[in-house]
Amino acid sequence: MEADKLRDELARVREELGQLREEARQLARTLRESQARERRANELLATERGRATRAAADADAELRRVRARLAEAEAAAGAARSSAKEARSVDDARLWLLLETIGQAAVGLRRELALDPVDKLPADFVADSFTDSPTATGAAARAQDTDDPARLDQLLALPRAHLVVDGYNVTKRGFGEMSLEQQRKRLVSGLGGIAAQTGDEVTVVFDGAERVHGLPPTPRGVRVLFSRKGETADELIRRLVRAEPPGRPVVVVSSDREVADGVRRHGAYPLGADSLVRRLSRS
Repeated sequence: MEADKLRDELARVREELGQLREEARQLARTLRESQARERRANELLATERGRATRAAADADAELRRVRARLAEAEAAAGAARSSAKEARSVDDARLWLLLETIGQAAVGLRRELALDPVDKLPADFVADSFTDSPTATGAAARAQDTDDPARLDQLLALPRAHLVVDGYNVTKRGFGEMSLEQQRKRLVSGLGGIAAQTGDEVTVVFDGAERVHGLPPTPRGVRVLFSRKGETADELIRRLVRAEPPGRPVVVVSSDREVADGVRRHGAYPLGADSLVRRLSRS
């Protein structure tokens, strides 16, 4: 009888031990998911801090310009008051100019926002700045940015967004079994669909491992660039991001950690290559 009790007790203890092990596995899984969410939140926070830092620096520079203009306006007002012998019409013109200058100082960026429409975008100037033959780059580390295509859709829905794509970084993850020419065609064609759907500006950058001749016409809204001699695609991507005006949403798709960190410091939103691969698979 005593042996039976001991066996029953042992079975009960083993059952409790199994339950405890299962609870421990569930807790470990929950911990890993929480840590992953925390990493994503920290990376998003770093992006927003970069944007805020850049915006603060631009605001300080604008404040200095406004103060300089205000000082010039005050000097002009003093000159106008001391010029009593000048005609009334001249005084009126100066007064109007003074008030207009003060108004511009008060609204800050009003003059910049009133610029006439232009035919070229900032990335076009980056594209026009080189004509040398391209070069190749080596492999890079995996970037720990989100691969959620829904996040990509959210960012592309922002007004006047610019999507910048690390070309071969995406194609070699999504359809690396194809030739480089087929990879380029597949990606550029898919990006054409995104540009048509969203109306966003789209730029895809390829490492220039070799000269590429006879490229097919690119879809409307898509810009295709190859890195020049002595420059990597990563560096060209960072130049594109730096060329954009403060506050414009710039989305950079690359699973290269250095690319993600570099563009994040300039206020861009980095996303992993899988987010675009999964987005293209829906099209």
